[in-house]
Amino acid sequence: MELTYHVVDVFTSTPLEGNSLAVFPDATGVDAATMQRIARELSLSETTFILPEESNDRGTRVRIFTPAFEMEFAGHPTIGTAFVMRRLGIVARESRRFILQENVGEVSVRVDDGENPILWLTTPPIEKLGEYSREQCATMLGIPEDRLAARIPCELLSAGNPSIFVAVDSPATVDQARVDTAIFDRLVKDRSTPTCVFVFAPTEAGAYSRMFAHQLGISEDPATGSVTGPLAFFMMKHGLVSRDDGTHFVSEQGTKMGRPSLLHVNVHGPMGANGIEVGGHVAEVATAVMRLRPLPSLAEALPSSTLGLLS
Repeated sequence: MELTYHVVDVFTSTPLEGNSLAVFPDATGVDAATMQRIARELSLSETTFILPEESNDRGTRVRIFTPAFEMEFAGHPTIGTAFVMRRLGIVARESRRFILQENVGEVSVRVDDGENPILWLTTPPIEKLGEYSREQCATMLGIPEDRLAARIPCELLSAGNPSIFVAVDSPATVDQARVDTAIFDRLVKDRSTPTCVFVFAPTEAGAYSRMFAHQLGISEDPATGSVTGPLAFFMMKHGLVSRDDGTHFVSEQGTKMGRPSLLHVNVHGPMGANGIEVGGHVAEVATAVMRLRPLPSLAEALPSSTLGLLS
């Protein structure tokens, strides 16, 4: 089996920055177990597989895998896959709106076209799943509790990718954060699905952020579109950014790990009542072919003299 794939960097215009993504434009005949093994082999934050036979007039079927887990929804894979789909003509290049069918359901994509287009996804419904004490979260991140943003709770929100949101006092504190995975795992031990932690500081432009996701097989994620919609909701809810219709801000992520990323946010309606869009640029990096051959039998793999010793 030969599978062509494309590597793009998402939420950047500069190759080798942003968040890398591998996109397989035709994964016909590839089962889920093999998709997971391919994602583990490539070891990027996510790898996506387009399934033409499961696509229809309503949208293109896409499955998303981290090295360790299949995702219900993810942001940079949605943006990057949509970019590749337009480049390859899977959707018409002049298309300004189209749908990706992900495990979470239909995800709408909009394109601001031009020489360097911005692609936007509409965040799925956001829900609050829980809340954790500020003391526990500070201990888990290895920072003093008084470095957390004053009077802001630590909430677990999800739009398909559950994450604990921790607001701190400055970008310098964000950069000092280190997740103690043992404490984190105890903190979320009652949860049946992988959970992440998103640490951020409000800035003049919007937010300076880092995302840790060891339960998904990702120690740190350079850019996380799936939590940027919930980030906007969280910041509006707690008065850290305007709640008004038309609010726009930018989350800077990945800088500490040398993969600077800019995630743009558009808020439609008060408190995002008419939708929260997350968007960014995409840079093309590489096209490659993966050749998967069946494993040889023991008799084929070993010389006859060795087989004699084993008999």
